[in-house]
Amino acid sequence: MSKIEAIVLNEEDAKIAEACGADRLELVSAINEGGLTPSYGTIKRVVSSVQIPVMVMIRPHSYSYNYRQVEWKTMQEDIRIVKELGAAGIVFGALTTEQTIDFALLAKVSEEMGDLSITFHRAIDEANTLDLYKSLCQSPYQIHQILTSGGHTKVMDGLATLQELIQHSTEQLNRPMIMPGSGLGVDNIAAIHEVLQAQFYHFGSGIRKEGSFAQAIDSKALTQIKRILS
Repeated sequence: MSKIEAIVLNEEDAKIAEACGADRLELVSAINEGGLTPSYGTIKRVVSSVQIPVMVMIRPHSYSYNYRQVEWKTMQEDIRIVKELGAAGIVFGALTTEQTIDFALLAKVSEEMGDLSITFHRAIDEANTLDLYKSLCQSPYQIHQILTSGGHTKVMDGLATLQELIQHSTEQLNRPMIMPGSGLGVDNIAAIHEVLQAQFYHFGSGIRKEGSFAQAIDSKALTQIKRILS
């Protein structure tokens, strides 16, 4: 049975998502900017309101995936808060100006996180997704999940690459799990799952009323998706 990760913005979202069958949450703020680090208060309330794992976005700005030392200091403090408040892990991604994985920053993040979970987010779709994925697999730093749409805007357009990534991820132990995300909803998840058979799928606006983050989570849609994936 495949599992569901749902984007949530607050405590209300988190409770609805959990009640409708979500297996894990990604907590973000500023979703109109692609998701930024939520506030201390939001993290605390969401983590304490649900029993399922909460992954917290660590992203200080939205204008690139390249971060300076001063921004790392802020990210470091945010990671410490995430650990302090009992979240399951973080959602993070960083690239160099040459559009390769920023392993120097990843090393710092890995050291700070310890045994907590790390999802490398869709920064990986900004360049050659396959090459960036393979470089992550060859690195000494533990990434647990990679959120990707296969190098395209939507999962449906990146199915071929996603198939290759999922096959590659299952060939050996300790490779990051591939989690397809972007453009998933009740209308296409059955067809996508038939092709990919992924362990986890990531849902955002596709489980919102009117397909908008301005609206509440659509409990009927999420319940139906859970049934399809079961």
